[in-house]
Amino acid sequence: MKNYQAYISISSSKRFGKACIKGTRISVYDVLNWLASGMSHKDILRDYPELKEVHIQAALSLAADREHKLRVA
Repeated sequence: MKNYQAYISISSSKRFGKACIKGTRISVYDVLNWLASGMSHKDILRDYPELKEVHIQAALSLAADREHKLRVA
């Protein structure tokens, strides 16, 4: 997903400046942590009905983009 920015916002007044799903207080970290702990997309969408599949994909895309840009000196 190339346009993940359409679904994710960063505001210093929300969740201490963490990347969040727009219109929610759910952080990208929350979504990634749920996936890492074994929750399926279906589980997340059932437990958090304000989320859509596109939001999970946007969180994964942001993480992939950050990982791609990470450089160790």
